[in-house]
Amino acid sequence: MSESPQLQPYNEFNRELESQVHPPGWRNPKPGGRYNLVIIGGGAAGLITAAGAAGLGAKVALVERSLLGGDCLNAGCVPSKGIICSSRVAAAIRDGGEFGIRVPDGASVDFGATMDRMRKLRARISHHDSAARFKELGVDVFLGAGSFVDGETIEVEGEKLLFKRAVVATGARATIPLIPGLDEVSYLTNETMFSLTEIPRRFGIIGGGPLGCEMAQTFARLGSEVFLLDVADRILPREDPDAAAIVDAVLRSDGTMIFCRGKELKLSPADGGRIRFQVDSEGPQDEVVDQLLVAVGRTPNLEGMSLEAAGVEFTGKGVTVNERLQTSNPRIYAAGDICSPYQFTHAADSMARIVIQNALFFGRAKASTLTIPWCTYTEPEVAHVGLYECDAREKGIEIDTFTQEMNGVDRAMLEGKPDGFVRVHVKRGSDEILGATIVAAHAGDMISELTLAMVNKIGLKKVASVIHPYPT
Repeated sequence: MSESPQLQPYNEFNRELESQVHPPGWRNPKPGGRYNLVIIGGGAAGLITAAGAAGLGAKVALVERSLLGGDCLNAGCVPSKGIICSSRVAAAIRDGGEFGIRVPDGASVDFGATMDRMRKLRARISHHDSAARFKELGVDVFLGAGSFVDGETIEVEGEKLLFKRAVVATGARATIPLIPGLDEVSYLTNETMFSLTEIPRRFGIIGGGPLGCEMAQTFARLGSEVFLLDVADRILPREDPDAAAIVDAVLRSDGTMIFCRGKELKLSPADGGRIRFQVDSEGPQDEVVDQLLVAVGRTPNLEGMSLEAAGVEFTGKGVTVNERLQTSNPRIYAAGDICSPYQFTHAADSMARIVIQNALFFGRAKASTLTIPWCTYTEPEVAHVGLYECDAREKGIEIDTFTQEMNGVDRAMLEGKPDGFVRVHVKRGSDEILGATIVAAHAGDMISELTLAMVNKIGLKKVASVIHPYPT
């Protein structure tokens, strides 16, 4: 597996990662009898399902064709947050003068060392998802491509696994959009971006969603000249417009050039393996970049599983499931990015727990009851849970909205982080919390208090009655 893009460069850290999540020389076990549960896909959803089911005494097989840990460990949450952390340190040193701290020669970024730090930490974390750990948990781990033979059999590496229940948890990959010239140039996705060893002097990013914004800010702070492109009217188009405006301003202050309302984007090769982009965004733009990242969404991994042979229905959006995460074949379930509109690790985790209940214990748990928060890890962070104001309007729900600006919070002012707000929507005439958006330095942590309140039907008045330590 050393040829996997996530394992490049093939140095000591990535060799350690490989030894955990796709060990060279791994021998698949011999299947013995019918499994209670066979899972295709060893990302977050598949791993949680396997560990939970095995812990309850079920006979479980887990099939993974690439790297255990899936996108989150290898090409998503873990590596991205690793380099985001480094970029925040670089920005703190850069801005130290505002706090009376002056570094004589300024911040000098060693990009190679930054990436190696990420790879070292990723390898250290990887033992949680390792083949050896799951074997110790009693799971039969099969490394190879799994496909359905029929409604009760999965084949992997020539072995047939009989099952009482099965789970499809193969996740998703980067969407490759139909952009003129894209097939003529080299480009990065999340799967290849973390293999970089040298920082691009000029870096183009297509997609103004969470990943695009996070990486735009990160690479700008680490020293790239960044160009962020999107066809939407603004970045973070799904978020509260006021939240997106704050992130837009901060990205620009970090040096990112943002081209929204992009029309007629064209790509073409330039000298030295570089990429030229031409776009009409409030005027014609013509730039050449050293690297290009495509970050415009996710496409479900449906190929190669012979879902039709098992009677499992699917569309271009993924495997079709009911509220109990059952597919059109009632013996087969799905969880995670392959079937969910919420493509987050923590959503996959929660869905896996529903699958365990319903597949093994004839449970009636519903994915529709989940209250799922999320966070974009720019600085400031943007976290959200529940309804937006536009959602309430579309549903005909009357709301009252309360907003606290961070420039009125002493701690935010003292820490030099005055940009942002906490916005809570309640059902009109009551204190029932329907949704919230937080833009702040630690919004991803702060949102959990409101999520806890929503899940447990705690009204805003009771939240307000909780004493918090000053100056938060």
